[in-house]
Amino acid sequence: MIYKRTQAHVALACAFSLGMTGAALAQSATQAEIDSAYQDPTQLLPPEARPGECYARVYIPAKTKRVENKVLVKEATEKLEVIPAKYEEAEEVVEIQSEFEELEIVPAVFETQFETVIVEPEREEQVVVDAVYEEVEEKVKVRDAYTTWKKGEGPIQRYDEATGEIMCLVTVPAEYKTVTKRVVKVPPRTITKVIPAVTEKVERRVMVEPPTTRKKVIPAENRTVTIRKLVEEAEVKKIEIPAQYETVYEVQKDGAGKMEWRPILCSTNASVELIRELQLALKEKGYNPGTADGVLGAGTMEAVRRYQRSKGIAQGQLTIEVMRELGVDPGASS
Repeated sequence: MIYKRTQAHVALACAFSLGMTGAALAQSATQAEIDSAYQDPTQLLPPEARPGECYARVYIPAKTKRVENKVLVKEATEKLEVIPAKYEEAEEVVEIQSEFEELEIVPAVFETQFETVIVEPEREEQVVVDAVYEEVEEKVKVRDAYTTWKKGEGPIQRYDEATGEIMCLVTVPAEYKTVTKRVVKVPPRTITKVIPAVTEKVERRVMVEPPTTRKKVIPAENRTVTIRKLVEEAEVKKIEIPAQYETVYEVQKDGAGKMEWRPILCSTNASVELIRELQLALKEKGYNPGTADGVLGAGTMEAVRRYQRSKGIAQGQLTIEVMRELGVDPGASS
C-alpha cells in the first residue's frame, strides 16, 4: 500500500504543476485499468529522465484492431424450380371438310317477248259528211251597151263660122263587175266509215329452257393452322441455395492499457507563447480550446483530452507527444 500511494503522489504532483487532477485521467480509462497499471513495480521513477524536463505517468490506451467476422444470416437451403416444357410453333395444313358432290338446280331460262293484242276490234259507223263549198268569181252586168255622140277631130279643124263641129256617134260597151260567190261544190252526204281496230303491245316472259338439275363437285376445304409442338418436357430441378453470411467488423483490444512515464509540459518547460501556439493548433484541427491567451486552463486541457482520445495516443497530461502530433515544437520555449 505504501508503494502505491508513493507512485500516485509522484504522478499527481506533476499534474498539479499544470493545474490538473486525477479526475482527468479517470475520464479516459476505467479505474480497474488505472489501478492495474499503477501496480506495475517497474515504474517507480521515470526511466532515462533528463534534467529540466517534467514527467508524469500517463495512461497509454490499449491498441485496437479491426477484426472481420462472418456471421451466418441464413442457413443453406434447397428449393425446387419447375422448368416449364418448351414448345415451338409450326404451321400445318389440315382438312376441315372433305370433297363431296351435290345436286345443283339449274333454273329455267326465260326471255322477254312482246306481242300485239287487239284491245278494240275494227268496226263501221255512219258519218254525215258536210257539204263542200268553194268560192268562184262571176262577172255581173251592171249596165247594158249604148250609143252616144261624141265630139271628134279631123285633119283640118278650124274654129270659124265657116267650119262646124265634128260630131261622131259612138257605141259605149256594156259595163260588168267581178263578184265572188260561195257555191256548193259537193253537197252534204252520209258515208260509212271504218274505225280500225285498237291494238296494244304486251310484254311477256316466255320460258325458253325448262329447269334442270346437275351434279356439282364441292372441293375439299383446307386451312393452315398454327400448332404448338412439344420440344422439351417440363422438369423439376433442385437448386442449392448457399448459406448467407454478413461481414461484421469488431474492434478488439490488442492487450491492455498501461501507465507509462512520458515527458510533459510543466512550469519548467512551458511558456505563454508555446501554450498560445498549442491553442491555435487545436483550433485549426477543430478542437476549440477557447481564447488563445497562452494560459493552460480547463478549456485548453479539455480540447487536448478530446484530441488524445480521437487519435488513440497517451492520455492524462499535456504530453510532448500530443504537441508534436499537433505540429508544435515543444523545444521552441527553451
